[in-house]
Amino acid sequence: MIAHLDGTVCSIAPDGAVIDVGGVGLLVQCTPGTLAGLRTGERARVATSLLVREDSLTLFGFAGEDERNTFELLQTASGVGPRLALAMLAVFSPDALRRAVLAEDLAALMTVPGIGRKGAQRIVLELAGRLGSPGQGQAGQAVDGGIATARLPAPWRDQVRAGLVNLGWQPRDADLAIAAVEPELLADASGGGQDVDVAVALRAALRVLGRG
Repeated sequence: MIAHLDGTVCSIAPDGAVIDVGGVGLLVQCTPGTLAGLRTGERARVATSLLVREDSLTLFGFAGEDERNTFELLQTASGVGPRLALAMLAVFSPDALRRAVLAEDLAALMTVPGIGRKGAQRIVLELAGRLGSPGQGQAGQAVDGGIATARLPAPWRDQVRAGLVNLGWQPRDADLAIAAVEPELLADASGGGQDVDVAVALRAALRVLGRG
């Protein structure tokens, strides 16, 4: 198993990044929050999970081991594959996911694209008591040697929009959701929007879309 990658970020796309490790460019699929902590041309360290299939090898990258371990545990639930597990971690942090499962909050789980009521019920039934309690994961999510606050320079809106579209929402719906949450996000941020937390913005937009 490839447990982590430590190298230079060559490129970043809406759904993944290429990291150069010893002269080999490795593509890792990541959540928008994890991608937000990466910078092209800078060194980064991401925890990884390797999916092996007959015709492909796919690496998934995460801000830290807690997120990676949660990703792998989610896939033990019936009907949850790697793509859906990644979508769940795009909407929820590991602790937020633990809280939703412990509280049997089906409405919250159903904000994840691809999860309906039956799927949410199955996840709660099969994962209750297995994900652990909030706060049991690692205190920090390390990316590039620091805490992954997922802060990006403007335009943060493009990153959030790309993340929403990648999760299956229509561009128009993504734009409307961003417009709905933007005033509150800008009020909480400093520097005219430079310090907007992309992961927080993405989750706020997903909550709006979920209510819709």
